Amino acid sequence: MTMKISKLEHVNLRTSQLDTMIAWYTDVLGMTRGARPNFTSSGAWMYAGETACVHLVEVVGDAGAGAEVALKLEHFAFSATGRAAFEARLNGMGVRFSSTLIDDIGVVQMNVWDPDGNHIHIDFAADEG
Repeated sequence: MTMKISKLEHVNLRTSQLDTMIAWYTDVLGMTRGARPNFTSSGAWMYAGETACVHLVEVVGDAGAGAEVALKLEHFAFSATGRAAFEARLNGMGVRFSSTLIDDIGVVQMNVWDPDGNHIHIDFAADEG
């Protein structure tokens, strides 16, 4: 049997501003804070429906501290519906975003950046009204 990747399980983000990140993922992306194992570190798991998609881990000081090489996540993505409502939410909150039509695959990518500068794109079907 060959191993096949079936889906993105979660993204783990280190942050020095946990409360701000929780609020952003709740208010901007509409995620909810949910159950998280009793780890020794502080953090939060942010859910999309029943899935804990974004794991936030609190660090003291610079979130990149201690890394041998400074790495940066380029982006992660979610599929979604309700593009007009999402764009209205972003505009109403003054959240910076851009959108790109990827006509070849019938997707509109709405690009946002969280308070730590992580790039997230939310993919909507291009034919969604």
